Amino acid sequence: MLLLPALAVMAFRIAGEPLAIGAAMPKAEQKLKDVAGKEVTLKSAMKENGLLVMFSCNTCPVVINNQARTKEACQYAVDKKVGVVILNSNEGNRAGSESLKAMKAYSVAQGYEWTYAEDKNNELADAFGATRTPECFLFDKNGKLVYHGAIDDSPNNAESVKRQHLKEAITELSAGKEVSVKQSRSVGCSIKRI
Repeated sequence: MLLLPALAVMAFRIAGEPLAIGAAMPKAEQKLKDVAGKEVTLKSAMKENGLLVMFSCNTCPVVINNQARTKEACQYAVDKKVGVVILNSNEGNRAGSESLKAMKAYSVAQGYEWTYAEDKNNELADAFGATRTPECFLFDKNGKLVYHGAIDDSPNNAESVKRQHLKEAITELSAGKEVSVKQSRSVGCSIKRI
């Protein structure tokens, strides 16, 4: 059996493997700047039934195509006492289309009523192993990952949706049940790392 140093294992997970189902929420105390100029943490955003963390952005065509579904899923989470944090990790475009100013304008245009924050230097995206926008991570009230993946099974066509993965996971989580579909494949633009 080959044993790798801990840092090598960590680097491998960051490079390609997302956070495992059942894993604890990473960097829960990391201070993030939101579009209102406030500092928030994932821990402070948690509600009675848990937290939804969604990696997103302002410009990805898949994010834009899914915006109504994003808003619906986030509002559903809030209604089910699940906190919501949308993270923009596109550090490679931070000076332009993904600046905090552009994020604020996007948030207002979309009518966001939850936290939209900057993931400076991709720190949370790296810790989560997130690679796409949109990409969802749902945590229970104890900060354990119970669902990772897409909003639904048809990111390119809302009319073809057969299963709303994220909404179903939130429903089961808030009812105290085990999430039946724990993972799905995220489809979207790559996170623009530095």
